Amino acid sequence: MARATVTGLIVGGTRAGGNGGFQAIVGPFDWRSASDSGDIRSPHPIIRLLHGPIARFGPILMSERTKKRLGRKGGVTVLTVFSASGYCLPMTNAANIQTRTAPQRRVVMVTYHDAHILDVVGPLEVLTGAKLFLPQGTVPYDVHVVAQAAGPVRTTSGLTIEADQSFAEAAEDARPIDTLIVAGGHGTAQAIEDRELLDFVAAAAGRADRVVSICTGAMILAELGLLDGRRATTHWWWCPILTKRYPRVSIEPDAIFVRDGNIWTSAGVTAGMDLALALLEEDWGHDIALEVARYNVMYMMRPGGQAQFSASLLAQKANDGKIAETLAHILDHVGEDLTVTSLAARACMSERSFARKFKEEMGVTPAHYVEMARLQAARVALEQSTTPVDAIALRSGFGNAERMRRAFQRHLGVSATDYRDRFRLTARGPEALPT
Repeated sequence: MARATVTGLIVGGTRAGGNGGFQAIVGPFDWRSASDSGDIRSPHPIIRLLHGPIARFGPILMSERTKKRLGRKGGVTVLTVFSASGYCLPMTNAANIQTRTAPQRRVVMVTYHDAHILDVVGPLEVLTGAKLFLPQGTVPYDVHVVAQAAGPVRTTSGLTIEADQSFAEAAEDARPIDTLIVAGGHGTAQAIEDRELLDFVAAAAGRADRVVSICTGAMILAELGLLDGRRATTHWWWCPILTKRYPRVSIEPDAIFVRDGNIWTSAGVTAGMDLALALLEEDWGHDIALEVARYNVMYMMRPGGQAQFSASLLAQKANDGKIAETLAHILDHVGEDLTVTSLAARACMSERSFARKFKEEMGVTPAHYVEMARLQAARVALEQSTTPVDAIALRSGFGNAERMRRAFQRHLGVSATDYRDRFRLTARGPEALPT
């Protein structure tokens, strides 16, 4: 009968009090192997839930009753298990220690001449980065880059990417595909006329669990009819072109990414990394995805429905001096009176002239922009502070929590409270970083 003494473990999850991140649980705990009775000699209630494999990594399912008893909002994910010697238990069957890991997922990335290099490496860096936060030795994804021919593929930047297989070679590979990703870039216009590329994507999409396009890669999916009758997005510059050329596709021009069934499409360039984080969360859980976002110094895990432009970025669009000054004032004073009347007076214009000029310059009404600015300020406060929601609503200019809740639902599809639960970054010291 195999036994092992475990001195401690680190779990991730969300407590009812709102604290996420890691939680250390110390032992020792005398665990039997999974082939035995599953007896666990530990007074800790979470440990008693982990009966089975001695070094069980990954999410632990809990009933709602158990979550309530333990004061947790979500479940528990075991991230690290330490043996009596102080080292992480290896992902092997050495000493009859059994472990549980998810199966490796196969990712096929389609690229071509003049693809955007970030459309290729950005999502792949996010996905493969999960290994830094998974048990030692875990390879979360088996990545293959395919192109017209195996070897170097020149991207728009002039840098090259090494393709593992040609389309012909990849077509003969009978292994299942978990995720098929089609990159975008300036070369998309030629790619949609490449019969070999189109034939490969069509065949691979038919046997892939998920089909993903990054940026203008959506044009390739649309050319094949894979987006017909579906919601989708692409780079904001190409949205009108996609709408005109493929009228059967329902384009959402403001979305960061869109999921419709098993097909995912992203907006331009870095939005592909946001989409990849969503894929990562689906595969490995929220805690791992959030750690990867933090490690890559990404602002946060942006929900797919968020607008492609932030209020600050949109402000850079203004050419008119008075409108530019007004935008700066709005961003710096979101909690003040920002009605058209007050803004027009500040710009020394009539309300009608101001509203017309603002819409011409910015493409949105003053009221819409003000709400974007207030939403942006509220999101930052929710992510980076413990200030009560009511106080944030007041400081952000919404007046009360209910108005802010409606704005969050309208633009992000979640309430302000749910947004905080999902995206607030819990400060942790350097000891939490992978080595």
